[in-house]
Amino acid sequence: MISKILSQAFNYLMTSFPKKAIQTKLAPSPVGPYEQAILAGNWLYCSGQIGLDPSSGEMVGHGNVEEETKQVLRNLLAVLKEAGADVSNIIKTTIYLVNLSDFNKVNKIYSDFFLTEICPARACVEVSALPKGSLVEIDCVACLG
Repeated sequence: MISKILSQAFNYLMTSFPKKAIQTKLAPSPVGPYEQAILAGNWLYCSGQIGLDPSSGEMVGHGNVEEETKQVLRNLLAVLKEAGADVSNIIKTTIYLVNLSDFNKVNKIYSDFFLTEICPARACVEVSALPKGSLVEIDCVACLG
């Protein structure tokens, strides 16, 4: 009975908010069947970004996690801007690292990116691999309302 109520509530929420795909040429095209971001009501769900150069489609940094991280954050910012948002709208991020020993390097660049009064909530996890051989991927959820 509870699962039926939860299912109905979920279906109501999913149909109550108009969904809009967000796409910009200033961030890399998706490497699979997904959107760069989805705007649902006032909530923006940004897909994970890796360090691809949007104009060439090539990875930046040649294995340098700092250069990749900078590109990841530039890509994420481009998607946010396309939706009418900026870093101050971000509520939560998730950082995926192939090597958790890169945490301090990524964290330094990340902290320079979030010069807002309130930093977003965050998780950081080590993963065995990322698309295109990337060393870092970051996704986020932002509120535009």
